[in-house]
Amino acid sequence: MKIDVLISEVGLRDGLQSVAPVMPTADKKAWIAAQHAAGCREMEVGSFVPARLLPQLADTAEVVRYAAGLEGLCVAALAPNLRGLRDAAANGAHKVTLPFSMSETHSLKNLNRTHAQVMEEIRACVAFLDELPANRRPQFEVSLSTAFGCTLEGPVPEGRVLACAERIIGLGVDEVGLSDTTGYGNPGQLKRLVRGIWRECGKDKLSGVHLHNTRGQGLANALMAVELGITTLDASLGGIGGCPFAPGASGNIVTEDLVFLLESMGLSTGIDLAALIEVRELVEAALPEVELFGFTADAGLPIGYRAA
Repeated sequence: MKIDVLISEVGLRDGLQSVAPVMPTADKKAWIAAQHAAGCREMEVGSFVPARLLPQLADTAEVVRYAAGLEGLCVAALAPNLRGLRDAAANGAHKVTLPFSMSETHSLKNLNRTHAQVMEEIRACVAFLDELPANRRPQFEVSLSTAFGCTLEGPVPEGRVLACAERIIGLGVDEVGLSDTTGYGNPGQLKRLVRGIWRECGKDKLSGVHLHNTRGQGLANALMAVELGITTLDASLGGIGGCPFAPGASGNIVTEDLVFLLESMGLSTGIDLAALIEVRELVEAALPEVELFGFTADAGLPIGYRAA
């Protein structure tokens, strides 16, 4: 099936890291299997960080190995440093994202590193990847976190984002991602940042965005991204998630609502929406204390709905 827009499910990482309950590993595997069966072809299933920091993701290595056995699924993971990247590659992750906050205040809270130190970590990561055989080398992305604004520092200059993107690409990473970690962004700002990065780094160096719905702008920003030509959008089942190190950074885009929006427009995501809503029910049963968000699951599919 031809996919016009790839939806990357981040609920198992960005979602679960932000809620108090620890989902059992068996339930995570059931979630992954069910969403894969519904047609999802990329999932960020965990983060290679110390268990004492994020006990919700302590089983990431096992989860990555399981997910990597599902046919046609791109298994993504987050790694904040070289050690995490090594572990991700060793366990078979296909794509690894290192978060680089454009707000140095948030960078110190999130990674305990200055911008200069993160740049050196990225340099070391690229050197490590260059030594791996091609068949064991994951795609390496650096996410430009808090690119639209920071709850700790306030507005983030767009020139800083573009300059950092250019330097990062110059170090040899495969791609940068654009992340509205705190839900500051608006469509006009998104357009400027995307076009600016494409101008400075090349269109092939930015294909995905990570947007939050904290202030209700998530789908508006997603629509702008698609109209610009972005081909990968992150979303979280039930809208769970945020950043535990950025106060108030709640509200990932709801996967179900995003699928409905795109499919209704005639853009194929490859995802069976009715089956996806059943996955939501599975997650609700596994996390009964966690509130899920979104409109599509509650309203149901309208009469005459047809997927793209």
